[in-house]
Amino acid sequence: MKIAFFGLPLAALCLRRDGHDVQLAVLSPVAAPGARRLKAALAPGQVLRVTDLNPDALRSQLQERLAALAPDLIVSWYFTRHIESPWLALARRGGIGVHPSLLPRHRGPNPFFWAIDSGDTTTGVSVHWLVDSYDAGDVIAQRSIAIGQRNSWQLARALDRVSLQALRETVSRLARGEPVEAVTQDEASVSWAPEPDDALLRLDPTWSVDRALRRVRALSPIPGLPIAIRGLEIFVTRASAAAPVPQLLPGEAAVWPGKESPVMLAVADGALRIDRAVLADGQELDGPSLAARLGILPPDPP
Repeated sequence: MKIAFFGLPLAALCLRRDGHDVQLAVLSPVAAPGARRLKAALAPGQVLRVTDLNPDALRSQLQERLAALAPDLIVSWYFTRHIESPWLALARRGGIGVHPSLLPRHRGPNPFFWAIDSGDTTTGVSVHWLVDSYDAGDVIAQRSIAIGQRNSWQLARALDRVSLQALRETVSRLARGEPVEAVTQDEASVSWAPEPDDALLRLDPTWSVDRALRRVRALSPIPGLPIAIRGLEIFVTRASAAAPVPQLLPGEAAVWPGKESPVMLAVADGALRIDRAVLADGQELDGPSLAARLGILPPDPP
């Protein structure tokens, strides 16, 4: 089956390994492993980067390439641009993509943050037909995994493996001519997963420990949860639950005496021990190093 691929190079390499005829690979602008191997495997001019194309003529350039190729299928795996309907119409079977959530839940660019921050216990990936609206096509296949205590980066990596498996299985079924059933998404069940900003980048000191830890994991390792302690802004990238500290009011922080001198941040029903943080200049500090940098002593009882 002749494929026009859009996205990160690893999936294109896997599809070639499965015996599919990848005739064009349009790579996402983000740096990713496998680009050199893919260029070596395909003929000159078959691998393009979006950033190498004239942005003013991007639509027409890709339209012409796809029209000349007449692919059987367009495949998208983490492509960061809109694959337009006229392009999809040039492929005999249309196009499929993989979204890292259990659609229709968490449509949008950052389902990792939202799955963790919302308190979901499971998430997964959805293989769906590509349509003009983002993440709205009929769902062909889904795979689920437990979220556990993963942060956003760890969850994304775990879903990478699952999404590749689901994508490869679906493409192989289509190549063999097997019937593929698809389920229309329930629009009443749609939730959105935009990039977090404003209040979503903060912690509410009236939250429980569990709720606060979810926000830390959802924002880790980049950008981290920003908090200010004695005028020093830090970005918390790892924290753990600690017993309540009676001397601290919710939102207050202190370095507590002990073997590791942890930096404690009080919330409604306990405290967070800050185990790792990043400073504004990019310096990464573990708990003891942060404690030494801050030099905060336990406060008097309120």
